[in-house]
Amino acid sequence: MPYVGASVKCAEDPRLLTGRGRYVEDLVAPRMVHVAFVRSPHPHARIRHLEAAAARRAPGVAAVLTGDEAAGLCKPCRGILLHYQGMKTGAMLPLARGRVRYVGEPVVAIAAASRAAADDAAELVDVAYQPLPAVLSPDAALEPGAPLIHEELGDNLIYEARITAGDVDAAFAGAHRVYRRAFTTGRHTGVPLEPRGLVADFDASTRALTVWISTQVPHMMQAVLADLFGLAEHRVRVIAPDVGGSFGIKIHVYQDDLAAVALALMLGRPVKWIASRRESFLSDIHAREQRIGVEVAAAADGTVTAMRASIAAAVGPYSAYPRSSVVEGGQVLRLLPGPYRLRHYDATLRVVAQNKVITSQYRAVGHPIAAAVTESMLELIARDLGLDPAEIRRRNLVRPQEFPYTSATGNVYDSGSYQAALERLLDVAKYAELRREQAAARAAGRHLGIGLSCFIELTGPGAQFYGVGGAPISGQEGATVRLEPSGAVTALVGVTNQGQGTPTALGQIIADELGVSLDAVTVLSGDTAMVPYGGGTWASRGMPIGGSATLLAARALADKIRRLAATLLEAHAEDIELGDGRASVRGSPDRGLGFGELARTVHFRSNALRGLEPSLEATVHYANPQAWTFTNGAHLAVVDVDIETGKVRVLKYVAVDDCGRVVNPALVEGQIAGGIVQGIGGALWEHCAYDAAGQLLTTTLMDYAVPTAVDIPPIEVHHLETPAPGLAGGFKGAGEAGTTGAPAAILNAVNDALAPFGAMITDQPITPERVRRALEREGGS
Repeated sequence: MPYVGASVKCAEDPRLLTGRGRYVEDLVAPRMVHVAFVRSPHPHARIRHLEAAAARRAPGVAAVLTGDEAAGLCKPCRGILLHYQGMKTGAMLPLARGRVRYVGEPVVAIAAASRAAADDAAELVDVAYQPLPAVLSPDAALEPGAPLIHEELGDNLIYEARITAGDVDAAFAGAHRVYRRAFTTGRHTGVPLEPRGLVADFDASTRALTVWISTQVPHMMQAVLADLFGLAEHRVRVIAPDVGGSFGIKIHVYQDDLAAVALALMLGRPVKWIASRRESFLSDIHAREQRIGVEVAAAADGTVTAMRASIAAAVGPYSAYPRSSVVEGGQVLRLLPGPYRLRHYDATLRVVAQNKVITSQYRAVGHPIAAAVTESMLELIARDLGLDPAEIRRRNLVRPQEFPYTSATGNVYDSGSYQAALERLLDVAKYAELRREQAAARAAGRHLGIGLSCFIELTGPGAQFYGVGGAPISGQEGATVRLEPSGAVTALVGVTNQGQGTPTALGQIIADELGVSLDAVTVLSGDTAMVPYGGGTWASRGMPIGGSATLLAARALADKIRRLAATLLEAHAEDIELGDGRASVRGSPDRGLGFGELARTVHFRSNALRGLEPSLEATVHYANPQAWTFTNGAHLAVVDVDIETGKVRVLKYVAVDDCGRVVNPALVEGQIAGGIVQGIGGALWEHCAYDAAGQLLTTTLMDYAVPTAVDIPPIEVHHLETPAPGLAGGFKGAGEAGTTGAPAAILNAVNDALAPFGAMITDQPITPERVRRALEREGGS
């Protein structure tokens, strides 16, 4: 036991106590403390009084952190992207100061010897609130005289934009028919198996911060934490071990994360915080809450000629940092034309603050909303004109010879199989047979519906997405591949793994390029002190960008191996072949070296290399040379609607997806199927529901209904492969396509079942209550 100053031992406690009343164990290896939060019970209120003295005296408590104290450690942040001109938002701090703006906003953070002790101390904090009027809907937020969530901003409008193309007025004036509907999408959240959490450790002597955190974006977190806490970026290390699911909610900076880090700086000891499931519902970002009014003009043959839309996106009191909360609405604004040849377009977007949990990017950002609106309108037109839903899509989809195709909103669809995917879907799903079965079921009194959806998915973006807006989010990705002295291969990659199998897919790429077994390849990621700088995993960029960087790094290493082997084998580099973990001379398989022997020579007997660099390592950084690349797909759902109860049962689901070159079909199928399940959940059950007072009603898995195995039929997945022409590996993203296509297919299937009654649903989730209301409006029951 080290001696620190004057010390005594107590009979009741054999630990050594220093003269300053601190245990030596704590000075040598400070024990970890655990964090609990006092959170706001009000959607909008002033903090009139806060008393934490009793909590500070509670057993096991190491520190109590208030908003004022946290503000002295951490700068305020605003989630503003500069290329969204005119955007504004209030400042966000680790803990509320003076005012709370949503139920669940952290007000006080308590660090104690155990989570239970911290929770007990939190009960002793006395906070007196003066409730203020809460703004809970976009309409209420924009009314004259509406309560201001941030008074300094002057209103509750965070951002507005408009996109126009073509001659919309003329197209509508000359249309055969004009169709109008209003759509709403309820709030969802990610519900990953592993909740958010971190351990932060600060060394005051070197001002070095290490954070183990469940995140998708280690390098972004490194940059953000260094900036907000005034630390040297190279002194901040972020480690993201294997993450138990994320779905986009772990790409953001949260108030409670910042408060836990502030406690680590304050205490100089490890600090741990893990969200409870209730805390997750109250603090994880929500998404999807939007209302879209849409008008579509169509010709007599079903050709869609023009679209008008107005989008209202409600995003909570703050814009998420650093990615902002305007991107989802912006995606809907740009994606409503879908995979169709729509040339005349006029749409507006208004992003509005409200007193609910912050909303921001979540799996398939904006895509499911846009697809559900556009696909529903196509089916409405088809019913009115007496066309089959498949036929109206054939008449409007972008044709193969039209690629690359520039949409009305300026998106460049680089490649795809839009028509082929639809035809493949109709074939493998036996569409004509399904229609016959549907007719027979209807004759027997059952209400079956068949829904189609065709969609696009923006994947693999570069700096155009965030970097140009000033956010510290890398659009490029780095990969290092090296041959070890043992002959094994190690790869260090910037993209992270949240359960989607990225290490396996990247390992396969490396194994194929170097001619080694997959077992010989180790892929490491998630540590800013170890891996090349990169953007992490988001927007389905793991394979398009990370996979391409890994491919090129493996090729660069293969070239090094060939040159080194050629020197050692006295041959030409172009005659060296790699396979089975060996480098051998073409036509003379006996003249070769195993990778282990080659690597040991390079590392230990470099004098034999005749001047060549003794290196068996290659690093490549890669960015998409274009803005992004587009995946596409076509899905079909069959549902059975009980018109007496309104219950919807999914009977069949078939998907055809084109994500470019497929590395591992099983992993892609898992991503597509998982996304479909998440999309079905959002369409039918999932909803972050609030009451009229701004209280979140769905804070447990008893209330927030995620789909179970009982709810989902077997999902049939088929693949097409149209390589991305501008990317090194031809890869496109696969992680979000299922979530994009499923809500539209389900919504269309339900409306197909209700069509004989003249009923149509435009609100999600499609609850039994909404089904019954739609039928009652049309007198269908």
